[in-house]
Amino acid sequence: QVQLVESGGGLVQTGGSLRLSCAASGLTFSKYAMAWFRRPPGKAREFVASITRSGDMTTYANSVKGRFTISRDNTKNTVYLQMNSLKPEDTAVYYCRASYYGINYWGKGTLVTVSS
Repeated sequence: QVQLVESGGGLVQTGGSLRLSCAASGLTFSKYAMAWFRRPPGKAREFVASITRSGDMTTYANSVKGRFTISRDNTKNTVYLQMNSLKPEDTAVYYCRASYYGINYWGKGTLVTVSS
């Protein structure tokens, strides 16, 4: 049974930092590309960042480029999202996703709230 469990969310002030983690189990983690998405209040889910299976390539949404960093540790079956210089518009539920040739698994999300 595949499980993705996000953690690290919380309340932070504008300009602050958080580090999200997503721990995976029940799959061969190193075979899966990983990504972070978010759903702001009242809005649709949107792409934040992705990382290839080996971690050699990353992609970011323009809105987070230069502030967020995605990384992974295949020995710990975990993907991370380091978020710096947070803004109120970063407030959202953050989800991780594991992808393998069209097969997608999602976590249940962790809430990030950035106060102004």
